[in-house]
Amino acid sequence: MRYTRFALAVMTAALCFTSAGFSQESQLSTDPPKGITSDEIVKKFAAKEEEFKQARDNYTFRQDVRVQTLDGKTVTGEYREVFDVTYDNQGRHLENVVFAPQNTLNEIMMSPEDLQDIRHLLPFVLTSEEIPEYDILYVGQQQEDELHCYVFDVAPKKIDGKKRYFQGRIWVDDKDLQVVKTSGKTVPDIRKKNNENLFPKFSTWREQVDGQYWFPAYTMADDTLHFKMNDVHIREIVKYTDYQRFGSKVKITYEGKEVEKGGKQPEDQQKPQ
Repeated sequence: MRYTRFALAVMTAALCFTSAGFSQESQLSTDPPKGITSDEIVKKFAAKEEEFKQARDNYTFRQDVRVQTLDGKTVTGEYREVFDVTYDNQGRHLENVVFAPQNTLNEIMMSPEDLQDIRHLLPFVLTSEEIPEYDILYVGQQQEDELHCYVFDVAPKKIDGKKRYFQGRIWVDDKDLQVVKTSGKTVPDIRKKNNENLFPKFSTWREQVDGQYWFPAYTMADDTLHFKMNDVHIREIVKYTDYQRFGSKVKITYEGKEVEKGGKQPEDQQKPQ
């Protein structure tokens, strides 16, 4: 979020970043994984992330973005955009805006980096190709609602030019070995003489779609950005809904086998109810 010089004074707010009310977590256990090494888990979930990335590019969905500034509990400004992600006859990515009221933010402004993060890094994907760019540390195991997860801390090894990165923690389901939650922030923050562009901490939860893929469902950020001239308390909510398989000729695979439209798995991959 880029700070604007005509910002109003904002009450300093303590960091309030929690998943309470959305998911229930157990205490983190530092026990090592059994029957598999942490390196093998990383290799397997990265391969699944590649499948997830390719599959999501063949689904239409609706994305609802809301960014607010707050003074205590009072909303002082809001950016809102709802758009449908669709495709044309050639399969090219399209975004059809269906709701975009007037932007009333006056303490911060939405920067190109903010919009890039909302579309690409809040639903963070860590594929095999991107693994070499990150340090990945196994930290333990934790229960997320009904899912038992392996937990890893992730940080970029270095910041390369203007590229955006994720830094934080990911949760990997121990059955499907797919990422089901991410929590952290996008980096780097930008601090220059006449340009401060800071980014909030956030969590993204995923839900299973068509019985195979864990797609982003909900992102929540509630953070205080510490600009040189002022502190700004922001809240950010992004919802991803209405996932539908796009009717193209592109094949979508899961564990190396083609997935039928509607999400039916190959017979030897189907799970008992």
